Amino acid sequence: MEVELKKVKTSREIAAFIDFQFRLYKNNPCWCPPLRMDERKTLRRDKNPAFAHCEAEYWIAYRSGKPVGRIAGLINHKANERWNRKLVRFGWIDFIDDQEVSNAMINIVSEWGRSKGMSGIHGPLGFSDMDNEGMLIEGFDQLAIMTSIYNYPYYKTHIEQMGFVKAVDWVQYEFDIVPTPEKFTRMMPLVEKRYNVSVVRAKKAKELRPYALKMFRLLNLAFRDLYGFVALTEEQMEAYTKQYFGFIRPEFVSIVVDKEDDVVGFGISLPNLTYALQKSSGRLFPFGWYHLMKAMKKNKIIDMYLLGVHPDYQKKGIAGLFYYEMHQAYVKNGIQKAISSPQLEDNTTALSIWKSFPGKKNVRRRVWLKHFD
Repeated sequence: MEVELKKVKTSREIAAFIDFQFRLYKNNPCWCPPLRMDERKTLRRDKNPAFAHCEAEYWIAYRSGKPVGRIAGLINHKANERWNRKLVRFGWIDFIDDQEVSNAMINIVSEWGRSKGMSGIHGPLGFSDMDNEGMLIEGFDQLAIMTSIYNYPYYKTHIEQMGFVKAVDWVQYEFDIVPTPEKFTRMMPLVEKRYNVSVVRAKKAKELRPYALKMFRLLNLAFRDLYGFVALTEEQMEAYTKQYFGFIRPEFVSIVVDKEDDVVGFGISLPNLTYALQKSSGRLFPFGWYHLMKAMKKNKIIDMYLLGVHPDYQKKGIAGLFYYEMHQAYVKNGIQKAISSPQLEDNTTALSIWKSFPGKKNVRRRVWLKHFD
């Protein structure tokens, strides 16, 4: 039977689009399910502020009436303008091990992109860098986290057979939590004094809320030259603040400010929620909230989600300062292992911090690129 691609149009079809991955990765011990409610908000045009400068279509692939794959096609017009290119993105891609299925899905996104004047295709990418991006190509036996994509090994083979080439790779580290290295304890007070900065030490999440928009504005500065990045709008910043700040534990968030109380560096980490999301199948109700709250309160694994340093303060020890503060909290709270967020392999400034900790680079993800003939 031929592969049939059906465009997603209704709320029920969006639910089916989201649900396909839960079928494909059922009982996979490494896959981290998304929170279904967050997925719906991201995919819906009336909920995601990125649609102010993006357009998207979604498809589900069927064979003999059964779903066998899904894919999203996205055009981020701000990103294309920023980087002076005409590329359509593919994202939310999942499929069974059948080359005909993956070919059909990539082809339909490519044709849609051509109809919009695009000259090539790359992905997996989302609407912004706050969405998960990069296809897993190494580390299939490693635990995925909420901010990373997990996929089966055959994805890479399918994509390569379609003529895609590497655009960029992200790498991810895992390391054991050991007593804080002495040089950090000795150096961090000197960094604060030399650059006239200080660490915000909050006891409650609401005390960090006034710094949220400042952090995202700093993110726009710190990430501006990274692959494919486009500055978040104020509306996106507000949406992400509402989406994520309800989950944070203040002791695992570190913010460095200057004498004007402007954010010059920050690190956000969170107890690992992968096992809780597996148990809840990505749902908050009826009992998913219980698994998530339990994981938030008692956990031996920490996920390092997001970090940023103002360009004027890079290579001055600011990253070491907020990592030092978070590391102290990890030790105090019995955390045994930390997993970094994916970071571009050529972002040497961000990657240099791991040299001071006993860890290993064990995961690699890739964005693929193909120009149209």
